Amino acid sequence: MTVRILPLPDIEPPATDHGIGALTTDRGNLPLDSVDVHASITGLAAGIEVVQGFRNPFDIPLEATYIFPLPDRAAVTALRMEAADRVIEGTLKERGQARQDYDTAIAAGQRAAIADEDRPDVFSMRVGNILPGEHVTIRLTLNQPLPHESSSSATFRFPLVVAPRYIPGAPIDGERAGPGVADDTDAVPDASRISPPVLLPGFPNPVRLAITVDVDPAGLPLTQIRSALHVVADEGGGERTTVRLRPGERLDRDFILRLDYAPHESAALSLVPDESGEEGTFSLTVLPSGEARPSPRDVVLVLDRSGSMQGWKMVAARRAAARIVDTLRAEDRFAVLSFDSVIERPRDLGAGLVDGTDRNRFRAVEHLAALNARGGTEMLAPLDEGCRLLADSARDRVLVLITDGQVGNEDQILARLEPRLHGVRVHTVGIDQAVNAGFLNRLAAIGRGRCELVESEDRLDGAMEHIHHRIAAPIATGLSLHSDGLEIVPDSVAPAKLGALFPGVPLVIAGRFRGAPSGSLSVRGTASSGTAWEQHATGAITKDPATTSIWARAHLRDLEDRYTVGGPDDLEQRIVSTSLRFGVLCRFTAFVAVDSRVVTDGEAPHQAVQPVEMPSGWEQPTAAPRMTHAAFSATTDAIMMPEALMAPGSPPPPAPSGPPPPAYGTARGAPPRGTGRTPSAPAARPRSAAPRRARRSPALTGFQQELANVLDRLRQAPDTHDQRVHHLLSDLLPILESIVQRMEAQSLDATPLSTLRDDLRRLSPTPDEATINNHWSRALQVLSDFTGAPAPRRPFWKRQ
Repeated sequence: MTVRILPLPDIEPPATDHGIGALTTDRGNLPLDSVDVHASITGLAAGIEVVQGFRNPFDIPLEATYIFPLPDRAAVTALRMEAADRVIEGTLKERGQARQDYDTAIAAGQRAAIADEDRPDVFSMRVGNILPGEHVTIRLTLNQPLPHESSSSATFRFPLVVAPRYIPGAPIDGERAGPGVADDTDAVPDASRISPPVLLPGFPNPVRLAITVDVDPAGLPLTQIRSALHVVADEGGGERTTVRLRPGERLDRDFILRLDYAPHESAALSLVPDESGEEGTFSLTVLPSGEARPSPRDVVLVLDRSGSMQGWKMVAARRAAARIVDTLRAEDRFAVLSFDSVIERPRDLGAGLVDGTDRNRFRAVEHLAALNARGGTEMLAPLDEGCRLLADSARDRVLVLITDGQVGNEDQILARLEPRLHGVRVHTVGIDQAVNAGFLNRLAAIGRGRCELVESEDRLDGAMEHIHHRIAAPIATGLSLHSDGLEIVPDSVAPAKLGALFPGVPLVIAGRFRGAPSGSLSVRGTASSGTAWEQHATGAITKDPATTSIWARAHLRDLEDRYTVGGPDDLEQRIVSTSLRFGVLCRFTAFVAVDSRVVTDGEAPHQAVQPVEMPSGWEQPTAAPRMTHAAFSATTDAIMMPEALMAPGSPPPPAPSGPPPPAYGTARGAPPRGTGRTPSAPAARPRSAAPRRARRSPALTGFQQELANVLDRLRQAPDTHDQRVHHLLSDLLPILESIVQRMEAQSLDATPLSTLRDDLRRLSPTPDEATINNHWSRALQVLSDFTGAPAPRRPFWKRQ
């Protein structure tokens, strides 16, 4: 077998380390000096070790913080800290307890490290009490499945930078959730945890990056390995190949290897018993079989044209959208929504769905061809509008989102959309070299669809072939899992929603079983022709411990998404228990390592947050006004060498020459958004604030939804007298006036709301504290009763 490594053409060697704003010391100037990734791919899974090297270039103890990405499907199973002659194994604990242990250790003068998960693909590492001149190494162990297309290819993707993300909403008072540069807002209360500062353009390469991938096909007919964005070299031959990244590369884009296989059959059921023999993990791969019969579709295409889509991404997004429009048939209906801070539609096509005629498709493509990148990424409103348009349950309904996914309010979007996606399939197309894959995969999973990632224009044609198959009629829908002789642990199957089976897209189902590792599983559904569809597989015992951790990560992700959109009262504890039992990091737990040796006098160490690269492929900015709170974190203040990284007492760095960089994602020349509460940017909904699905009239359900949004904002408002007065009189009262009038016009009972409205009308503009507190409590109670929303629980980011 010959394995061919395809180099990228016309790649210039890395530039020498000179650039605007460069600062130097004898030992460098940033705490992170190396990242080493070693992956061992066996078949369709990878075991990964990530080694981060931190050093202290200052003359006092240092606490370094690094906000970094990991693959969103990867299970983090271990942490180890190495310093001097010490090796400390990390322990997985409930997040609040882990943070307390870390803070206590730092205050006592001990070395310590803690790793948190803030998004499925965004993590933070804190390493404290690094002595002057000392080097500390952190090792993370991961297991990752390789997404694959039918029997032809698999993809190993390792992200290397957290891109700036658009942060909608109004700033909230109180202590910041993290050390990042973006303000926490009512839509993204943990924005400061996912917004690292960004290095100046041209800054010297601060981090030595090494990536090594060992590939063992494990019997699969591997024919070729392709590197998408980096130049690599290969070693070895035969059945095993080692791929190495060329030295000198920067952490500014995803590392992507594609493994091509000759056609083969891989439908199988693997059974992995635990050491106790009482339980185990199964993994079932279902290959598509059969033909899909086309049926009339309603398709809504939502295209992101915000500022971060500048350059090749906008070109690729327009092409992708136009290709999808061209596949529509006359019996299909469709709508195209392009958005930044506002939503636009093709002219002459109206506000609803239109038939897929030649004329209408031409108008849509004409609209797409004229789009340029601009403005902010107000994503919730167009997705909400897309769900509204897809209301005809008698037709096949498809929502396609084309974006780089660079938003911070993922939880808010998912919580808002999930109740509206029943019967709607959502496919996402991520276009970027540092794409927000975690969000796009979550949205597609909730919408029972698929996510396709496009890292370059060269990749677009192949990706569009996959997308075309996915928005077409599925081979089978209404899938369900059935066992014969294998006892499945209840509520352990991941993904929890099986959705549909699409041409060329294998379905991988994992879960837990009890008892003997024997028996078989079947997947049943309804074919596009309306007949019964089924595939069957008999179990085979294997010994792959990664199978259990990969299942645990997928199962925890399902539980976390269920927590975001609403779930039972014991769900939080269940997530923690599952994470601790299987040793897999999640948003409710953290790995913490504490050295028993005391190395400092306990004074607070100097704190430094590691700046990250501007993602490759993002156009370098030109002059623009200073960014408001609602924009990307890549502000003029953030794209720099932070003062926190300078030795105490050092003079500030010289300002770079030339115009300051602009705010990605801001509307050019747009005024500040004030409170940020526009119709296109409703406030975040806590996981428990989703209204109960009661049997009520559609009109009443609409009024409940409006007031549920207001209730969200009230619950997240700063707890001060002036803010309560403002929200009651300026936010709640005008909406009550409108809703009461509309309800009474429809002969609906609005008594509780009208009584509250009358009380607020009589409220003085300067009420005393007791009066405002009484009105505040009563307003929350009335709105909770009307919407059926239970009291909120602490979200992920507030677990201290």
